[in-house]
Amino acid sequence: MNDTNEQAVIMVVDDIPANLERLAEILHRDGYRVVAFPRGAMALRAAAQNPPDLILLDVMMPEMDGFEVCQRLKTDQTLKEIPVIFISALDDIANRVKAFSEGGVDYISKPFHEEEVLTRVRTHLDLRRQQIKIRRQKEQIEHSYERLREMEEQRDKLVLMVIHDLRSPLTGILGYAELLTMKLENWEGCEKPAKFAADILASAQTLNALISTLLDISRMESREMPLEKAVCDLRDVVSRAVVSLGALVQEATVVCEPPAESVTAFCDPVITRRIIENLTANAIKFTGRGNPVRIELSREANTATVRVSDSGPGIPPEYHQRIFEKFGQLAVRRESGRNYSTGLGLTFCKLAVEAQGGRIGVQSGVGKGSTFWFELPVAP
Repeated sequence: MNDTNEQAVIMVVDDIPANLERLAEILHRDGYRVVAFPRGAMALRAAAQNPPDLILLDVMMPEMDGFEVCQRLKTDQTLKEIPVIFISALDDIANRVKAFSEGGVDYISKPFHEEEVLTRVRTHLDLRRQQIKIRRQKEQIEHSYERLREMEEQRDKLVLMVIHDLRSPLTGILGYAELLTMKLENWEGCEKPAKFAADILASAQTLNALISTLLDISRMESREMPLEKAVCDLRDVVSRAVVSLGALVQEATVVCEPPAESVTAFCDPVITRRIIENLTANAIKFTGRGNPVRIELSREANTATVRVSDSGPGIPPEYHQRIFEKFGQLAVRRESGRNYSTGLGLTFCKLAVEAQGGRIGVQSGVGKGSTFWFELPVAP
């Protein structure tokens, strides 16, 4: 059936010739094409070859009654969507209920009236047209979505290829910048060039870390990131994370008072250390020089929890989930005028925690600082 106003085809099935002629006359006059059959079996064969747009079906017929005809229509994948309106002299509740339970969309009692028949036919044809229109729109949307997904995959692959290719020249920049920094630091009168070289080295290291994060995010999204999970004490993991931050820790007071008893979790210690590094570096950035950043550990029956708290500007509740999304930080920055994270670090943290069977979140309010937390399972 077309979703335009093209002439609709109505099939009429009734064993009484007078009823067939009367219904055909009514429908022809209203502009419909009509095909009429006195038996259900004949109607089914014709419908299979040329499906009509709507069927008017008598209930009481010899050989095969209307209920059985409707049953067979509804079991055929190509015919089951055709609306069936029953027409019958049986006007009791039981037959009406059975008509609808067999898949009929309406029920007209005999003797029928012309306006009633036309009104119900028009209504169900309009509904059918709308269903077809909605289905086609849905198919178009699904096709567009699939095409968009394919384009996004191609884009991501291209970006990853470019990022991967950046690794080689960047490795050379890092090596020469480190060598240049070491040489200039030992020469008198080269303090300023040594400072420039150190800045180049720091920028190259930041870029290298960003490339590593992007590649790791891609591997985690495609479930290709290798995890070497084991039962480990998170006190040791936190300690190594703080040490690895090096000079960055000197810009703030990092307070970590681990509990006396071990806080074990079943996780990848290297990946978990990187999560803590990201969260701590974020906290240091937004806390400001001299203000404390706190790292706390706790353990429940089935989970171990790490909390990293700062006294920074805080994050409005509407952004608590978005800052963990890939590129969500950019949207937050545009809307609020403030940047609440460092690049893709929080996206990496979320994927890394969830890959280990844990959860991550943030508790924060404007002017109240932020506490980023994540939970990990304590046993396989």
